[in-house]
Amino acid sequence: MRKADLRRAALARRRALPPAELTRRSYSLCRKLFYNFPVTEWRWLHLFLPAARQHEPDTWEIIRWIWGEEMSVRLAVPVVQPDDMTLRHYHLTADTQLADNRWGIPEPVGAVEVVPPQLDAVLVPLLAFDEAGHRVGYGKGFYDRFLAGCRPDAQRIGLSLEPPVARIADAWAGDVRLHACVTPDGVWRFGE
Repeated sequence: MRKADLRRAALARRRALPPAELTRRSYSLCRKLFYNFPVTEWRWLHLFLPAARQHEPDTWEIIRWIWGEEMSVRLAVPVVQPDDMTLRHYHLTADTQLADNRWGIPEPVGAVEVVPPQLDAVLVPLLAFDEAGHRVGYGKGFYDRFLAGCRPDAQRIGLSLEPPVARIADAWAGDVRLHACVTPDGVWRFGE
């Protein structure tokens, strides 16, 4: 399938998910992340804050787990820069003030900036992914540009509410592939 078709279909399925099912899948993603990746060894983990109106995986499950276990990993979250279609990244703490941007995404206000080369792992939002590690996002390229600036050894881990499709027909060379993707039912790992 092509990205536009995958995007449309995934958004429709997501929006049809009952809240209890979204919560169940988000919790499963969280558990699989902690059981399959060396989270406690990372210094910096970048993750997205969920856009509720897009029915994204609830990454607050992951954040609460990290803070509740008093892990030493520090968290960074993105702030959209709509003028140049980029992301900037800020340290998220329990005291960080948040405000929704124009897309309903919570973003930190007045936090300390973090630069991409500091990051050890990035949890990547997506609508769909394929068996080769290509992903379909919202179509603006924010994450492809951001991931291209991260260290090559920084883990790129997708969070998906659904299993992969066999192949994204219009994946191209500028798409930054995932190293792995966590779904409610398992973990997919991709070679370089």
